Amino acid sequence: MNYSNFGQKFSGKSGIVELMDDLGSALNENPDMLFMGGGNPGRVPEVEAYFEKQLISIAQDPIARHNLLGIYQSPQGEKGFREQLANYLAKAFNWNISDKNIAVSNGSQSAFFIIYNMLAGIMENGDKKTIHFPLAPEYVGYADAGLSDEFFSSTKPSIEIIDNETFKYHVDFSTLNIDNSIAALSVSRPTNPTGNVITDEEIVHLDKIAKQANIPLIIDGAYGLPFPNILFTDAKPHWNENTIVVLSLSKMGLPGIRTGIVIANEQFIKDFTNANIITNLACGNLGPALSKDLFSKNDIQTLTDKITPFYQQKAEKTVELLKQNLAGIPFKIHKPEGAIFLWLWLEGLPISSKELYQRLKAKGVLIIPGEDFFIGIDDNWQHKYECIRLSYAQDESVVEQAVKIIADEIKGLYVI
Repeated sequence: MNYSNFGQKFSGKSGIVELMDDLGSALNENPDMLFMGGGNPGRVPEVEAYFEKQLISIAQDPIARHNLLGIYQSPQGEKGFREQLANYLAKAFNWNISDKNIAVSNGSQSAFFIIYNMLAGIMENGDKKTIHFPLAPEYVGYADAGLSDEFFSSTKPSIEIIDNETFKYHVDFSTLNIDNSIAALSVSRPTNPTGNVITDEEIVHLDKIAKQANIPLIIDGAYGLPFPNILFTDAKPHWNENTIVVLSLSKMGLPGIRTGIVIANEQFIKDFTNANIITNLACGNLGPALSKDLFSKNDIQTLTDKITPFYQQKAEKTVELLKQNLAGIPFKIHKPEGAIFLWLWLEGLPISSKELYQRLKAKGVLIIPGEDFFIGIDDNWQHKYECIRLSYAQDESVVEQAVKIIADEIKGLYVI
């Protein structure tokens, strides 16, 4: 078949497509693979029990069951769910918000595709605008979401060396240059892949810059605020009329139901909903049905009180394992402040992170190479090729085995 430019772009090779295909194939070929890649959440028993109870309750109620399975809900998302969520956000964080500020999507990946392309690309007057990441590296799933080429731009981070084994990225405001070619600023908080939490002060500064430039600030809170709150440092949730916050139920333990949540000013929500109707017709009902009580009964606090320490303990244990097993080689771990990943910087790595990825896959361990996360940074900055992302959400025994294999492979690359 002859494909359009769209068809060629979205059926061809891309970082996220190759990665997901490779991970899926590897797991199918070797079910015993030690899975330190991907973004699947861990299994928190209390969370699974909660949603099991909700699902049984819906299945046993004929009206609730029919509302779940037998009808299309509002294109903006089920109204009761949006009202409950808006009430929670207004009371908990004093946001001036109602159900009209909220839309539901079929996963946050779908939401970002629509949001980014509504704001950036080829404009009506022929100008070309980009989505700008003020702090790279950023989530690899964004990288090919644009409908036009050169859709994203980024600013390199400043690097704070905390100690011999720990570092942290910061927004480098001294080099952050906002001009008329930029349509929006976009950050994830905590950041996938690094677990970095952009500070409250950095968020306030970015918000000010965005307002001055008359562009929105987009915050991907899939791992963070206000929920699922996989944060190990103090931070406040941020929203105002110039901010677009995108949330997800995936890291609440529900990645399979594909429920994203967009929070923005009323006009943007109306426009987003129109675009969402065209691309998706309607949103799935299961996510709102399962999670409505989270906000009406404040069960969200009960669950996040289980989720946060579950991941923090896993992060701390994995950090210690890495430090023990990598002793003697030059490495640094990004300060673990949230999300479900550790970001490992292997200074002077003799091969690229992609080559290391292939070597480890052959030995039965899946990690994620870091270089694809530096979206919009096209130079040959050596740092890009020296980092890998590790998920610590798996069972402790899997993590322990994987870290030992990873460390042995890395040590073999250095002359110690």
